[in-house]
Amino acid sequence: MKLIDVRNVTLKYDNNIALKNISFSVDKKEFIGVLGPNGAGKSSLFKVILGILKPQNGEVRISEKTNISYVSQSVSFDKSFPIKVIDVVMMGFLEKRIRFLRGYSRKENDKAYSVMKKLGIIDLKDRQIGELSGGQLQKVLIARALVSDPHVILLDEPTASLDTDAKTEIFELLKELNSNMAIILVSHNLNMVCKYIDKALIIDREIVYYGEPDDEGIGQVFDSYAS
Repeated sequence: MKLIDVRNVTLKYDNNIALKNISFSVDKKEFIGVLGPNGAGKSSLFKVILGILKPQNGEVRISEKTNISYVSQSVSFDKSFPIKVIDVVMMGFLEKRIRFLRGYSRKENDKAYSVMKKLGIIDLKDRQIGELSGGQLQKVLIARALVSDPHVILLDEPTASLDTDAKTEIFELLKELNSNMAIILVSHNLNMVCKYIDKALIIDREIVYYGEPDDEGIGQVFDSYAS
């Protein structure tokens, strides 16, 4: 079942091409890794899928009632902001609200606690964000995305700036979550990503490679465009 269908998408900033004739689909419980060099259009692709940017050509079709959540890079999160972990997680409910000023419901509180327990961060609920390690912060941001029960979750460089152990822990967590949802993930770490994903999408404004991650030539293709 196609949850997201990207068809012949071309995106331009002024006269500069950011994406050219991009086509791929995301099926239920599929794990796709989006790879490529800096400036290849990976973040622009996410913005098109999320409806933030409108392509000049092509379209993105999203299956009816498909709920999509987005996790930005943790390095873009201001850790000096005085806010507790539980409050960050609860922010995941806000985009569906009509009345933003009312308190959280019992159901929402229970859901947030359930997600934090599942991710192993319930003991961090009253900690300030600035006190967390990079891996802990990433789990908090993932928890914020999960409380809305997404069918698809988009993650932009979720393991950036993390050490090897923390990266592995995040990928193992994502693989577990993948049993209940589709995942699209941007990364530069080809070797680690290919252990977990179902398909690799390598782009450099246009599609360079789209297929199985264990293809013998994928490393050469990635190296030639990422170098």
